[in-house]
Order: sequence, then structure tokens, then C-alpha cells
Amino acid sequence: MRSVVFLTAVLLAGRALANHPEDRLDEVMAEKEPAFEATDVRRPPDLDVVDGSGEPFDLGRLSDQVVVLSFAPEGCGAPSCVAQQALLARVREAVNITPMRDLVTFVVVAEAGDGGENSTASNIITVEPSKGATAASLAARFADLSSREGISPKAHVLDRGGRHAGIFHGEEFGYVSMVLYINGLSNARPPEPGLLDRVLGLIR
Repeated sequence: MRSVVFLTAVLLAGRALANHPEDRLDEVMAEKEPAFEATDVRRPPDLDVVDGSGEPFDLGRLSDQVVVLSFAPEGCGAPSCVAQQALLARVREAVNITPMRDLVTFVVVAEAGDGGENSTASNIITVEPSKGATAASLAARFADLSSREGISPKAHVLDRGGRHAGIFHGEEFGYVSMVLYINGLSNARPPEPGLLDRVLGLIR
């Protein structure tokens, strides 16, 4: 019953957000959620990671998805990283009872051998840093996209097409805020690829 009530609330709130022009989604979310920061970076940093089979994992394979990217570096521990991962699990549970389920993928970068979160959900992927990298170094690479200092950990949201759309800072943001932001992105038209994107697509 609670799931049905939540689903109704999200869909109604999503319609309210839909009343705003697509280019105001970031502005509206920033007004509602202090922990949110818009970034709008067309080409985010490379993510040097491998999947569970040891094969290189390219975020580009998820270009048709909204991606929620988070990091669980060794030593991050409680309460920050643990609390944020628990909060993101609530976001995922909420997303997965809506039609957004097939449009959103959650990617967690964890240290090799950590194994990441145990989940039966099909839209969560745990990856490990490639040789020579660490989850902490990759988290720092993405943290450079933020203009805010001293707030960790960060959960990054990538729009369909690979654009780095925004960051949710820390572990106390409203999980409904992130669900609504994801909803807004999933309802928006995917951005047209630029010339560089088209050229890179030809040589991949």
C-alpha cells in the first residue's frame, strides 16, 4: 500500500515539475533541494573501471539511460558513504516501482574485492577501478566538476546521452528530490549529439 501511495505522489509531483520548461529543471530542483548542484558538463571525465568479469566498462553503453553514479572508496566508511548508499537504495526502490525502472541505471564504483552492495535489482551495476586507479581517485576526478568544497560523498546524475547533469551532495538530501529529478530527466528529450560525439561514435 505504501508503494502505491508513493508512486501516486511521485507521478503527481512529476507532472508539477513537467509544467516547467525543460531548461528550468535544474533551477527548479536547486530551489527545492539545497544539496543539489547543477553541472551541465557535456563530456564528463573518463571512468577507468572494469566489470565483474574484469572487462573494461564504458559508461557510453548506458547512453540511453539516466545514470546515477556513486563511489564507495576504501575507508569512506560510516556514516557518510554507508549512509549515502543506504539513501541511494531508497531512491532505487522508489524508481523501481515506477515506469522509470527501465530508463535508469545505478552504477557504484567500489574497491576491488569489495563486491559492492548485494542486490537482486537488474538496474544496479557494481564496477571496480582499473589497475592503477582507486575508487577514491575516480571519486576525486568527478568531484572536480563541483564548485562546492568539503562536501563528500557525491552522487552524480548523468542524463541520457552522457551529459553530466548534476550532483547530489552528502547523505542528507531528500530521496524524493532525486527521484523527481530523475523523473524530469527521463521525461525530457535526449540531447542531440554534437559533432565530436558523432565522430567519436564512428570510431568506437
